[in-house]
Amino acid sequence: MKIQVENIKCGGCMNSIKKALLELKGITNVEIDKDNQIVEVSGNEFSEEEVIKSLKHMGYPPAGENNVFEKAKSFVSCAVGKMQS
Repeated sequence: MKIQVENIKCGGCMNSIKKALLELKGITNVEIDKDNQIVEVSGNEFSEEEVIKSLKHMGYPPAGENNVFEKAKSFVSCAVGKMQS
């Protein structure tokens, strides 16, 4: 599953996204293309709805669904990801 999202700015963002998505049931791999803002997940019997919900929760909504609130959440997720790297 590939999804284009908003607000991926750096390695901290990528760390947060990867860590959160790998915790979801059925996901075994997460690839992130920062330049094109694409998150690709693979695995067995995972919920696409849960992937999108998790991304939105962290401030990385699907392309076209961005707003000030989502951007603010992404800054927090980014900071957490930088601390964990």
